[in-house]
Amino acid sequence: MAFDTVFMQQSVKDFPKTVARGVGQVMFQDNMWTGILFLAGIFWGAYAEGFPLVAWGGLVGMLVSTLTGYILRLPDQNGAQGLWGFNGVLVGCAFPTFLGNTVWMWLGMILCSALSTIARSGMDNVFSRWKVSSFTFPFVFCTWIFLLSSRLFISFPPEYMGSPEFAHGSHDTVSLAFGDLVVYWLRGISQIFLIKSWVCGAFFLAGLAVSSWRAAMWGAISSAIALFIALVWGGPQTDIANGMYGFSAVLTGIALGATFCNFSWRSAIWTVCGIISTVFVQAAMNAFFAPMGLPTLTGPFCVTTWMFLLPAYKFLQPKPAK
Repeated sequence: MAFDTVFMQQSVKDFPKTVARGVGQVMFQDNMWTGILFLAGIFWGAYAEGFPLVAWGGLVGMLVSTLTGYILRLPDQNGAQGLWGFNGVLVGCAFPTFLGNTVWMWLGMILCSALSTIARSGMDNVFSRWKVSSFTFPFVFCTWIFLLSSRLFISFPPEYMGSPEFAHGSHDTVSLAFGDLVVYWLRGISQIFLIKSWVCGAFFLAGLAVSSWRAAMWGAISSAIALFIALVWGGPQTDIANGMYGFSAVLTGIALGATFCNFSWRSAIWTVCGIISTVFVQAAMNAFFAPMGLPTLTGPFCVTTWMFLLPAYKFLQPKPAK
């Protein structure tokens, strides 16, 4: 009983920090202030774009997934670092983005957020054998399950999901003025949380800079490279303008360039190759899932980053702290 009392008191004391860090961990940042800036950006962008439920959904998902970690008594270190919550906040942002606003959508979102914490614990047990993380794949996998089920459940309407159809090229055009390109570049960062707002992207870059200049640098570079590659290869212009080819590449860039690799010219080249590859993996997965009308979410980031970390070359190992 004494242990439970101490555990509960410590949990209540640390809960705000744990929740804030959970938002920052979406981009690998164990920093409370980064999480607060990310959350501010989410609310700004969601309200500016006329979808406030995305922000509130993210908040609910983050709280539910974090509380699930406490209830299940998962390793305390993971909780302190915010690792219980980052998949849940993405689940919470995704559900209102793709599904109609019903009571059943919110109940499904709560269930999926809790499930993402459980799935992460299990997936990391498997992936740890190869010394890699499950990243955001628990969010991707659990959300795919619920989005696919919405095609059959009447009370779970796929109101904002794409229509199932075979993928095809697009001949639409968008402005390539410098100011517009900056907007597309920042949207590539904001879309990590499924928000199309250049201001939101600026918030995210500021949040990264508070925690790590390397993460901020690679986040900015990754979105720029992804935008350039998608434009040169003639991707769907509207998707490019909305940042849809940038967000997974940004996560790949931060993972390889600022989190899991040492800081050297070899790892920098490796990171750039990973960023470019993510754009093509994104396009391929978009085409693959189009007949199901299913979004790829951050799946391209997970697939590409695994592909670039699993070789376990020596220069991929971070240098030990002095």
